[in-house]
Amino acid sequence: MKVQLLYFAWVREKAGLGAEQLELPAELKSVADLIQWQKQRAPQFGEAFADENAIRVALDQEHVSNDSPIAGAREIAFFPPVTGG
Repeated sequence: MKVQLLYFAWVREKAGLGAEQLELPAELKSVADLIQWQKQRAPQFGEAFADENAIRVALDQEHVSNDSPIAGAREIAFFPPVTGG
């Protein structure tokens, strides 16, 4: 499955890029699977995704939980929690 991955704020800084288009492995079924896969890709991704509880995810611009399926998503965004004030 080919998908656009987007990285924001400190996730982008640690990963070293803002976006990429990748063919994801077929065995990745959920957001949690994708995060675990990201952590293994390269050292900078391991650092960016080290605290997976601090990462928020949106599939096609809709916020989802880590147990959400990724099938059919065209865009997956990773970002830290948003704080307001």
